[in-house]
Amino acid sequence: MFYFGIEHEVAFLNKEGKFADFSCTKFADFNKIIEQLPIYPNDSLQLHIGDAGIRKKRWYIEGFERFANSEKVIDCVPKGIEIRTTIHSDIQSTITELSESFQQLRDVAAQFGFSPILVSFHPYRTVYEPDPPLNDYEMRQLQAHPEEQTVNIFMVTYGPDLNISVADLPIEHLIDIGRKLTYYSPYIIPFSYSSPFYKGELWQGLSVRTFVRTGKRPATLVFVEKQEQLIKSVPSLTKIARIPAEVGRIEFKAFDSCADFSIYASLLALLKGLVLDQSLMGRATTPDAALHQLSAQEAFDNEEIFAIASQVLQAAEAALVDDPDVHLLTPLKVLLEKRRTPAHEMVEVFNRVGVIPQTLRQSYLK
Repeated sequence: MFYFGIEHEVAFLNKEGKFADFSCTKFADFNKIIEQLPIYPNDSLQLHIGDAGIRKKRWYIEGFERFANSEKVIDCVPKGIEIRTTIHSDIQSTITELSESFQQLRDVAAQFGFSPILVSFHPYRTVYEPDPPLNDYEMRQLQAHPEEQTVNIFMVTYGPDLNISVADLPIEHLIDIGRKLTYYSPYIIPFSYSSPFYKGELWQGLSVRTFVRTGKRPATLVFVEKQEQLIKSVPSLTKIARIPAEVGRIEFKAFDSCADFSIYASLLALLKGLVLDQSLMGRATTPDAALHQLSAQEAFDNEEIFAIASQVLQAAEAALVDDPDVHLLTPLKVLLEKRRTPAHEMVEVFNRVGVIPQTLRQSYLK
């Protein structure tokens, strides 16, 4: 039995048409939106709430929590709003809930002058510098967790977590799947590429997010139950589950954001196929940063990326041969055959309209 979930980050333009980031947006600005969205009483059994109380709903403000020189949270510097789905036993229900939650968010955000835009890397800013600078407590907190030390990257990147789990798999098998997905990450992530802008201009590749992020931050996380099941690595491959529903979850973190949620359905089917597949032998505990950077620049135009992506897609299709989800792979086969990514279309739109904000807004208007 498979289970699925998606976490999708949404960035916004404000009513002035300006990118609503940490430089011009406060927690309270986004919190007005969150307050108007519903709360579902049983979600806490499936969705991690956290100590600060920011994550009480399916929507929450994604950002960098600031602390007094103690455990007390005093602010959350926002970068956008994240949507989380509950756990589903089929892919289509997951996509349906994400679509409905996105529409609810869009409708409420419009009341406060915010409109969603598709972003995987900040199109204007390259890093985030905490202001005021980190205090001693915050420094100790960041040093205790390898990924937290890359907050300067985290605050300018946007992307989904695609979650998949299989009932009753032994932990060794789960970790092996995590290593497998980490190895094949640079070959499959071009299906999602959507960050072709950097410093207010077209970049020379298709995914600034991948180029900057992967290697410093994980491609895959596997949630384990016990401390002794953790594997030491930087970036992390394993993480302690925070609630029982997270135990055994495989969280793929390397895809760019997709405005067309049907692509997420295809990508979840691909991950499902890779979980079932027994033929692909590649394994890696940490992502190959150089290979991800090559993939970010060239995608399927690179012959090695194209060849292994083809091999991976064929393996997933073979593993899903009797599964009705196999048809969800068809859009990926079309992209691969044409050697296209979603970023190619964004570049074409930009060349037509000439400005980045309008390009990013159009992604969600289809």
